Amino acid sequence: MREFRQSSRMPDMELLLIRHAPTPGNLEKRYIGRTDEPIMQPLPVPIPSYPQVERVYISPMLRCRQTAQLLFGGCKPLILEDLRECDFGAFEGKKYAQLCGDSRYRAWIAGELDAPPGGESAAAFRSRCCAAFGHAVRLCIRDKIARAAFVAHGGTLMAILERYANAREAQSFYAWQAAPLCGWAAKTTPDAWIREQALFDIQSIGG
Repeated sequence: MREFRQSSRMPDMELLLIRHAPTPGNLEKRYIGRTDEPIMQPLPVPIPSYPQVERVYISPMLRCRQTAQLLFGGCKPLILEDLRECDFGAFEGKKYAQLCGDSRYRAWIAGELDAPPGGESAAAFRSRCCAAFGHAVRLCIRDKIARAAFVAHGGTLMAILERYANAREAQSFYAWQAAPLCGWAAKTTPDAWIREQALFDIQSIGG
């Protein structure tokens, strides 16, 4: 990907990419993908204050719906099915201590196994997340949205930023990890997206 140079003639569009509030499984460090957990009540972390947005896109999972209501209650969210978290198959709901003796798990985390048994491959997961995000950005450009939020999962946000961060700010998948209720603010313009599919001026938020 070429490094994108911002055009002065095109207005910036700001995109807030926010990880959902913590769930019990998150705090217990379990693999929570297709499990539809609610967020914790009361929350064990402060609720950040985010600027108002014109549009909110969310994963269909309960934890994302609840987080969107918490942060952007005045804006009806639009559900994008493909922003959901990865399906961890046989590893779903389990902790490292329960899995470290499983040769299939060791092969998976070593990159020798493409997907957890009965689960989703990394390539399929990243592809669908990025396609859903790209579709939403095009709709925002069409509708002249100045600021939109995406409330999704840690893995979803990592996949998006690994794919779309411009060359100067590009990092590997795991470098884009965010704590619950935190995430990233990024900018693009119609020109940047049409020519490069690039996000730029990426800043951490919520921490």
